[in-house]
Formats: sequence, C-alpha cells, structure tokens
Amino acid sequence: MCKNIMEMEKLERPREKLMRYGPEKLSDNELLAILLRTGTRDRNVLDLAGDILAEFRRENLTNAGFNGLKGHSGLGQVQACGIVAAFELGKRFFTGKKTNIYLKPRDVWDELRDIRENKKEHFITFYLDTRNQEIKRDIVSIGTLNYNLVHPREVFEPAVRNLAAGIILAHNHPSGCLEPSDEDLSLTRRLVQAGKLLGIEVLDHVIVTREAFASFKQKGLL
Repeated sequence: MCKNIMEMEKLERPREKLMRYGPEKLSDNELLAILLRTGTRDRNVLDLAGDILAEFRRENLTNAGFNGLKGHSGLGQVQACGIVAAFELGKRFFTGKKTNIYLKPRDVWDELRDIRENKKEHFITFYLDTRNQEIKRDIVSIGTLNYNLVHPREVFEPAVRNLAAGIILAHNHPSGCLEPSDEDLSLTRRLVQAGKLLGIEVLDHVIVTREAFASFKQKGLL
C-alpha cells in the first residue's frame, strides 16, 4: 500500500507547501497534485500526478483535453475537468497579457494618449522586464497644473514587488512646454540614484504633451 499523503510531514504536503512558500517552490508533480486533490487506493495523489506527467509530458498535457485525460487510469471525470479548466484559464489570462515593448520615447508617447491633454500633471511609471516588455503601468501621482509630488518609495515599491528589471518614467505638461522644470530634473536624479541602489535601471523619463514629447535620455539628462 502506498504512503498516504496525510502521513507526510505537514510542510511537505503540496497544499501546505504552497501556502508556506508560494507556488514557485513546488514541482510540476506537486502543482498537479493540488489540482487532482486525491489519489487512488493504490497510488497517492503525488504518484498519480507523476504518472500523468510521465504519460502526457508538459506540452501534450496542456492540449490533451477532457477526452484525452479521462482515459488515464485512476483519473476521474471531475479531476480531468479540473485540469482542462485550469489550463484553459491560464491560456486566456496569458493571451490577454499586455506585450507592449518600449524601445523609443515615441512608444511611450503613443501609449499615453489618455493623459496628453489632462489639465493636471499625471506621473506614470512603466515597469519593464529584461526585454523592455511591459509588466504593468501605474499612475504614481496626480498633481496640479504645473507641479507633481512623487516619492521614490511610490515608484520603486511596485518595481520590487513585480520583479521589474527597469522602469520608464513619464509625465504630461499641461502647459504644452516640453522643457523639463528644475523639479523634473531634481526628481529624476533622485529616482536614478534610488534605482542604482536597488539594481533597477531608470531607462528614460519622457515628458508628453498633446503634440509632442521630450526624452531625458535623448537630451543627455540621465
């Protein structure tokens, strides 16, 4: 008789391990075991998960579908439905993920159509991965007609949390002037220094208006 999952040390059980350490620390077997929930009389849920992965492999499992899975020995219809639903949900979320890549200041200007004509300054941060692909975009602060108060903590806390490799700063100038103010220059220097301490590069700071944009990097101000 195989060892029951409940006989394992508590922190070695897949569900408890996920709650304690997060899903990244679990093996494929353990993650699939959580979806399956139970094994059979002859195989505990980890063994059953291992058998399924050995039969289908990763690539084939994601596309096996209900009919392909229900024929596996020991796998019930409810479990097969759970696996299919999990992979379908993952596909939908993945395909819906933004894949904008920011390589030029104009990319930022194109993306910020929604703030170009705002009457108040909006300070935006783009959080990017190692390929300059957007992880997320945040409105860090909304200021007045010509002033915006931004703290480095508000910029870099999401960067650390989302494992960003670099960030692009941007804000609009309601006046239409593209020249950075003294406050813009001072803030940018502070954020660049903070990024160096954290190992997160400030790739650019872009000022946008209705008609045009200006890049700190292109102006040699970074």
